[in-house]
Amino acid sequence: MAARKPISLSKGDGVGQTWPDEPTRFTDEHIDHFLLWCIRQGASDITWQTDRQVYNEIHGKLYPGTFRPMDAADMAIVLTRIYGPEAQARLASGDDLDVSYEIRPDRYTRYRFRVNITAILSKGRDAAQITMRVLPHEPPTLEQLNIEPEIIENWAPRQGLVIVTGPTGSGKTTLLAAGCRHLLEKKHGCGKMLTYEAPIEFTYDTISSPHSVVAQTEIPRHLPNFAAGVRNALRRKPNIILVGEARDKETISAAIEAGQTGHAVYTTTHTTGVAATIRRMISSFEGDERAERAYALMETLRLIVTQALVPKIGGGRVGVREWMRFDDVVREKLLDMDYNQWTVEIQRMIPNYGRTMNQSATKLFEDGVIERRWYLTLTQATGGN
Repeated sequence: MAARKPISLSKGDGVGQTWPDEPTRFTDEHIDHFLLWCIRQGASDITWQTDRQVYNEIHGKLYPGTFRPMDAADMAIVLTRIYGPEAQARLASGDDLDVSYEIRPDRYTRYRFRVNITAILSKGRDAAQITMRVLPHEPPTLEQLNIEPEIIENWAPRQGLVIVTGPTGSGKTTLLAAGCRHLLEKKHGCGKMLTYEAPIEFTYDTISSPHSVVAQTEIPRHLPNFAAGVRNALRRKPNIILVGEARDKETISAAIEAGQTGHAVYTTTHTTGVAATIRRMISSFEGDERAERAYALMETLRLIVTQALVPKIGGGRVGVREWMRFDDVVREKLLDMDYNQWTVEIQRMIPNYGRTMNQSATKLFEDGVIERRWYLTLTQATGGN
């Protein structure tokens, strides 16, 4: 069949058109070509869904990228290409799937996607939606993210734990990747860096760092979980360990142990606020071991950064951060009191050893960067501290 001509979908925008080489039926060989075309269109996200056209999100607006809807046979081909032959069985068992996908059109170029695959119901039948986020070629710098100089100054402890926190979609992974780039680009490098991620989103191939080596491991593709990743790292003599998420007591314990044995450990949690992060991590342990683990955590802590992303006036989003450094003075003071008192004391200490979310939001609001409603949302969420 002859290639279908591009179809304009919006006279005003001049962006939306369907794939001019769209086949009558998708096969394995079509998928990468189509995804590369979506990237050239400027898509930030690509959504495949049974019984719907494929949609590209371009500058925050959805545009159909195909003329016809994807039927079950098309989706089966796409699922197998992106995840593997077991994709439909995994979906039928109630799992949603998080993976990365990569295209290498030549030996020097790579395009990466963060992928989520979720089972849905369409026209009364089990179906699927695939969401593909186009990832940048390389992580941004901390300066490009407008990270506060005080955070950058405290980002590279010789050993100990640095935690980046925030809700889903708050840019934790991007901040962490920018922080890794910062370490790699130091004058004398950072030695051996091992990362354990689920999935791997950013790569560091293009970062020049002659005195560093980076090895990235994907969970569960290469190892079963994050706790196994930290145990693996301790056998490989690293300088820096990145753990994608510390969400259970096994991973938190392993991260603490790594920090205590001379490594710099970076990780994320789904919490909001410095004090809340410590409280949540301690509460993951059983009562009889909670005190011991709490003090071990405090001995290894060096920095906590909490981030939220909110819309900017005029478009785009801006990161709003609460952060606190845990230097010798802070740790000594907290270690001398009962850990149940830490939440109140840390909240009191943040302005002297960092910045509260209230302070950050107030500055952005007064500078005309964010609207009043987002300012109120952020300050009320943190209790006005």
